[in-house]
Amino acid sequence: MMGLYNYCYAGGGVLLSEDSCIITIGFYTAHFTAYQPETSGDKQFCEDLDDVTETIFVLDYLHKSLSEVAVDFRIIRNVTDKGEYVQIEDIEKIKKIDNHTVFYQQPVIKENASYMVKHIFDEPGNYVGIVTAGHPSKPTIYSSVFPFAVGSANIPWSIISFCALILIFGSYVFFMMRTK
Repeated sequence: MMGLYNYCYAGGGVLLSEDSCIITIGFYTAHFTAYQPETSGDKQFCEDLDDVTETIFVLDYLHKSLSEVAVDFRIIRNVTDKGEYVQIEDIEKIKKIDNHTVFYQQPVIKENASYMVKHIFDEPGNYVGIVTAGHPSKPTIYSSVFPFAVGSANIPWSIISFCALILIFGSYVFFMMRTK
């Protein structure tokens, strides 16, 4: 879809807002939710996914005009060196993106304002979701890029750092008491 239009506007991503995940695609917004029903029932995911399994991604459009334009959805392995800070500019630099694509839904218009795709992940790892949408009256597309992990413990760095500090401090106290 990107190559078909004269202008591509970056921006977007998934953000947690008052217990709801919102994805921004240019000036469009949508509720974003991912589910892993086989392993997590109806638990909703906003970012990282617990398991390597079937995953359902749902976009519920918040702008009427989004239901009038074609939207596509791509998942690639995160082959950038940007990690969770990946942007559309980083994605555009990837040569032969199809070689890194694990899922692609062709552009489709969803007049009912609800976009749903299913994908079965077969490997844990770091991925990037890419959603693009056209403008209703201009040759412009908008993109949203959101990195996520699949099948990892996803322990926040703050908790890991805290545990490491306790371990270091505990070791220090242990050795100090032993030398007395």
